[in-house]
Amino acid sequence: QVQLVESGGGLVQPGGSLRLSCAASGFTLDYYAIGWFRQAPGKEREGVSCISSSDGYANYDRSVKGRFTISRDNAKNTVYLQMNGLKTEDTAVYYCAADSSGRLCVLWSPSYDYWGQGTQVTVSS
Repeated sequence: QVQLVESGGGLVQPGGSLRLSCAASGFTLDYYAIGWFRQAPGKEREGVSCISSSDGYANYDRSVKGRFTISRDNAKNTVYLQMNGLKTEDTAVYYCAADSSGRLCVLWSPSYDYWGQGTQVTVSS
């Protein structure tokens, strides 16, 4: 059974850090581009960051560039999103997703085949 499970969310003060994990089961992440998306209440889902399968190419939305870092550990079948300098506007449910196309990753949700259930990130003082 193909499954993606996010973890690492929580409540953090502005300026703080969190590391989200996206663990895969039932398939090998090596061959998939992985994207992180988020959805805040009343807003559409938006792409945050993604990493391609082969050469580690990474892309970031401009709202998080310089603060967030995506990485993958294929041996652990896991992708991470390190989030530093968190702001209240980063509050959302964060989802990871897998794209089997083999193309360079994109921050466009229809490209992704598999989705996790999400993890809540709340940035508040």
